[in-house]
Amino acid sequence: MNTTPPSTERPDVDARELAAVADTGGRKLQGVTGRLLLIVAVTWSLFQLWITSPLPYTLGFGVFSATEARSIHLAFALFLAFLSWPALKRSPTDRVPVTDWIMAAVAAFCALYIYLFYAQLSNRPGNPITQDVIVGVMGLVLLLEGARRALGPPLMIVALVFLGYSLAGPYMPGMLAHRGVSFEALINHQWLTTQGVFGIALGVSTSFVFLFVLFGALLDKAGAGNYFIKVAFSMLGHYRGGPAKAAVVASGLTGLISGSSIANTVTTGTFTIPMMKRVGFSSTKAGAVEVASSVNGQIMPPVMGAAAFLMVEYVGIPYVDVIKHAFLPAMISYIALFYIVHLEAMKAGMQGLKSSNPPKPWLYKLLGFATGLVGLMALSAAVYYGLGWIKPMLGESTPWAVSIALVLIYVGLLKLGARYPELEVDTPDSNITTLPQTRPTVMVGLHYLLPVVVLVWCLMVERLSPGLSAFWATVLMMVIMVTQRPLSALFRGRLALGENLREGVFDLWSGLVDGARNMIGIGIATATAGIIVGAVSQTGVGLVLADLVEHLSMGSLFLMLLLTAVLSLILGMGLPTTANYIVVSALLAPVIVQLGQQQGLIVPLIAVHLFVFYFGIMADVTPPVGLASFAAAAISGADPIRTGFQAFWYSLRTAALPFLFIFNTDLLLINVDLWHGIVIFVVATLAMLVFAAATQGWFIVRNRWHETILLLLVAFTLFRPGFWQDMIVPPFEKMPPAQIAQAYGELEDGQSMRVTVEGLDDYGAPMRLVIEVPAVEGDNGQARLENLGLSLREDGDTTLVDTVGWGSQASELGLDMDQTIVSVELPRERFAKEWLWIPALLVLALIVYWQRRRQTNHTESATPQAAS
Repeated sequence: MNTTPPSTERPDVDARELAAVADTGGRKLQGVTGRLLLIVAVTWSLFQLWITSPLPYTLGFGVFSATEARSIHLAFALFLAFLSWPALKRSPTDRVPVTDWIMAAVAAFCALYIYLFYAQLSNRPGNPITQDVIVGVMGLVLLLEGARRALGPPLMIVALVFLGYSLAGPYMPGMLAHRGVSFEALINHQWLTTQGVFGIALGVSTSFVFLFVLFGALLDKAGAGNYFIKVAFSMLGHYRGGPAKAAVVASGLTGLISGSSIANTVTTGTFTIPMMKRVGFSSTKAGAVEVASSVNGQIMPPVMGAAAFLMVEYVGIPYVDVIKHAFLPAMISYIALFYIVHLEAMKAGMQGLKSSNPPKPWLYKLLGFATGLVGLMALSAAVYYGLGWIKPMLGESTPWAVSIALVLIYVGLLKLGARYPELEVDTPDSNITTLPQTRPTVMVGLHYLLPVVVLVWCLMVERLSPGLSAFWATVLMMVIMVTQRPLSALFRGRLALGENLREGVFDLWSGLVDGARNMIGIGIATATAGIIVGAVSQTGVGLVLADLVEHLSMGSLFLMLLLTAVLSLILGMGLPTTANYIVVSALLAPVIVQLGQQQGLIVPLIAVHLFVFYFGIMADVTPPVGLASFAAAAISGADPIRTGFQAFWYSLRTAALPFLFIFNTDLLLINVDLWHGIVIFVVATLAMLVFAAATQGWFIVRNRWHETILLLLVAFTLFRPGFWQDMIVPPFEKMPPAQIAQAYGELEDGQSMRVTVEGLDDYGAPMRLVIEVPAVEGDNGQARLENLGLSLREDGDTTLVDTVGWGSQASELGLDMDQTIVSVELPRERFAKEWLWIPALLVLALIVYWQRRRQTNHTESATPQAAS
């Protein structure tokens, strides 16, 4: 087996350069210019910490409004973008030309314009003067140029198309025509209000995303990335195909601290890809495993990148709920990828690396895991209920008590870790033949988990805002970075405290720089995507696109979802995940919900947004432009296109999940209790493993064609048993519209009836809606209708909506005056859909029997040959 990279050059260096150019720019500046760049980056990080902290309100100065903060945030991003990215490939990378200095200064001024002239602009809303228009034009032009440099031409081109569409409305053909907007109105809307560039997307980047990116950069700079990789290898590296399994887990853990799939690929892939090749993976498959693992890091709660925070604003739900809905699909996806790697190892007959852990029986390992899990649960319960008891007693002193407790725990963990050898930072050329022991590896870095615990605690238990939660976690991380080296040296008996303290401060400085530089692209992407969102709101193109897409999909929700997925993949070839999500969700998310409602499928808005998010991530894998595949191929020495196709094949499970949770929202834990959620997790995980076995062509042994078909059928049934249930027993029983009151009176508490109505929408266009009307209080159907806020009238054989109470529940459901009641449907009494899991499991058992028998026959036939 090949134990060295295929090229004489260091491929990991090329991959790191690719990641650096993609994430932080291609310039390598030294001297005064380099120091200035670092100072501005650190200043940006400190500014973001300041505006997120409680200090401005406590001290009474330095308070910025949301709009002012967005203005300063974009100014930093644009200034650093023009200093970090050269204009062209042939432009100098070791210095900043005078033209770039001028553009950086002018761009920063244009972004700061709202902050500097905030009072004057607020006195003339919608009436820009010539100065406002000039600044707005320069700002838009320089923003688009910054987007071209940092993100490539595609996002700039898409934004230009929407700007052109806004101005050329009266000249557009057919249904694309609109009344158009004046040039002054366009500039005012896009640059001087919070409807365009300075809209929700840039606001989320300012308020939430920066702190999470900074937190990840500090955690990685402190050594957590190396720690996660070491722990994953020590635990899993000795299993069949172990390095690949360790790569999956390490990339998932690194995904907690890295919002960039490219950076994740390079960080973990530099070590995992050579080791995967060492145990038998081909260069293409080794790179593809790393890409599939790293890209999925963006869907792993609790830190899911910028798009997750945008969902909070666009969907209107707390971040905790976003985490809850995203958790199950992410876990299922990672478990399935782990299984895919296992199947690949089985196909090739691979083995793992040699473990230095003492051999232990499976029962001992299982008991140890169970003991650790129970201990962790008991500790979590003690902390949760202990704080609940302490808070009322300590009152306002509680934060100080918690802070002292955290410091004591941190020092204790460092002292505990000092009993074990320090973690080494391996290089890709390291000839690792024996894995580190698990216990020492885990114990030496437990203090890295404290900031993550604080982040999750603030989000999930204290229910603080995402920004404030990230702030407290980041503050603890900063304390750890400065103190971990001197304290660890003290506990290990080394006395060079001053040197270690300087190294800790330098690590903190580097982390603040990296956090800011990692944010440049995200800040510019959200601002540029705001142009597209602003054009949609100003021109009403969303309604036009809704009609167009509905026409192309021929009224089919599945075809509509397929078109959305394809659009996300195409846009994602040039747009970063965040910008891709903003564009597609702004254009198509409302259309999918409306089309589903027309077909009688109530699709939650969060499901649609997660659907778009998943396919935006898939674009980082999809050839021919998936940059993560290029980064992995640079390390493995394989062809990037082949690596991309293989990674896409491994990622089919990620592409299938969004379609499944649209039609089965139980996977998103929507209106699901704890025990039902556990059952769904177990069954859905089994279903995804079966799907992986079908797509990989291997279960226990190689699949036959009919077994692959049966495995796909089993997976579909386990995921969506309701499909077959609806075919056996229709879910609803139709009743004449005239009997709506009688039908409504028959509903039991917690049930809903479906009412199909036809009428005109707000723009006078014909529309058809299917509305779920829940049961409300009332002695009979007529009383319930009145409590709902609905009054009906009969016009011959037609039942019409007479009046709808202002602000009533009926109004919120979408009922309106003069709508026609087309049909009324009551829920049928049916068997539980979960019964259909039984025949699916029986078919799965039959496939297991077939393959076990083939495996036994093959073993028996191979034994005499070996003996002879």
